[in-house]
Amino acid sequence: MAILAVSWPFLPHSVPHQPLKPLSRSVSSTDSAKLKSQIPQFDHIAIVMMENKTYSEIIGNKSAPYLNSLADSNALTYNYFAITHTSLPNYLALIGGDTFGITSDCTNCFLDKPNLTDNLDKAHKSWKGYMESMPQSCFVGDNPPYAQKHNPFIYFNDIRLNPDRCQKIVPLTSLETDLTNPLTTPNFIFISPNLCHDMHDCSVKVGDDWLSQQIPQILNSPTFKTTNSLLIITWDEAYGLNANQVATILVGPHVKQKFVSQTRYDHYSLLHTVESVWNLPSLTDNDKAADVMSDLFN
Repeated sequence: MAILAVSWPFLPHSVPHQPLKPLSRSVSSTDSAKLKSQIPQFDHIAIVMMENKTYSEIIGNKSAPYLNSLADSNALTYNYFAITHTSLPNYLALIGGDTFGITSDCTNCFLDKPNLTDNLDKAHKSWKGYMESMPQSCFVGDNPPYAQKHNPFIYFNDIRLNPDRCQKIVPLTSLETDLTNPLTTPNFIFISPNLCHDMHDCSVKVGDDWLSQQIPQILNSPTFKTTNSLLIITWDEAYGLNANQVATILVGPHVKQKFVSQTRYDHYSLLHTVESVWNLPSLTDNDKAADVMSDLFN
């Protein structure tokens, strides 16, 4: 498995913007166990899911100075791909390990399938989905600029139909309070900005400005300052492009600084990495076979 460490002063956006050819690679059980053992055991993992931008629309784009500063200083994946189009199947892949045959942004295509939260609960790891502009916890349906298609949790029946579990899907306004104490901060945090701030309906600059306000609040929170926590920013898809190459940035202790990975990854790889941090079982053959993102960590 080829891994390229970029020596500074070369910046991540100095990597050519032509996407590498997607690879198909199976991982032996021995290789998989070795990769998992190289993943730090983080206390908290926060994923921020942005929307519909290619790698080259973000990395090297002067309209995204904050994101590029994060990429320049931390770990960036160059050869990372979304799973498919449109939005919803990618969100389901990241939480459920499959697209479940869904090819649209349907709002009533609910699923009787296991998902990441089931295994988190079994491992006594807490979780919450934070949805910007969602009017109330466990809200079902669209309420622009909140879009249900960007909330994968609500599609799983064992969450939506369980009042206690469904109350863990909350408006983003709850995050600041939760982060004030590690005991009130979920182990797994999933953040969906609204349709403007995620770059879906608004510009890269608008999304970058929003992130420049939100991400420091997370990184400088009591939880992230006092615990071993990981922040990940990724994009659901490269809208309309077959290559589907998107940027993914990792920030936190044990994350390599000023590093660009050339290893082929996708949303299943990210799911498998989260599972590996807490020794969770795989959900499907998709995440089981996906490479763990071990080269991004010290």
